[in-house]
Amino acid sequence: MVDVSAKETTLRTAQASGLVRLAPSTLDLIRDGGLAKGDVFAVARLAGIMAAKRTGDLIPLCHPLGIDGVTVDFATVDASTIRIESVVTVRGRTGVEMEALTAVTVAALTIYDMCKAVDRAIEIDCVRLEAKSGGRSGDFRRAKVAAV
Repeated sequence: MVDVSAKETTLRTAQASGLVRLAPSTLDLIRDGGLAKGDVFAVARLAGIMAAKRTGDLIPLCHPLGIDGVTVDFATVDASTIRIESVVTVRGRTGVEMEALTAVTVAALTIYDMCKAVDRAIEIDCVRLEAKSGGRSGDFRRAKVAAV
């Protein structure tokens, strides 16, 4: 594990996103609350938040952090695509990129798990860091592209 004790404590934020591609009929079931396992977005949001808090237990050599805030949000991109976005903040000595990426990934896996009985062809795609701020390496913001 990298020694971060000499680093300055600063406010650090990371934003990550990912896509879940599924059949339009599956997305309709999610919207209508028609899946046996319950409210997909509520459960996936909770799973993503819980995963962000446990990232240090999941990723070897990743520092366990006392996270100050986590959001996990969902948006419908088109008839068969859900966009997941997570924002994680901490006042600390190391960044929260891994926590934001973990939140998005586990939220996507939860959607898959809750919908797999009706749609085995679900794809998880394009999990990536969108932005980060704070720390010695400075800020990062992914350049926007025309498509999703």
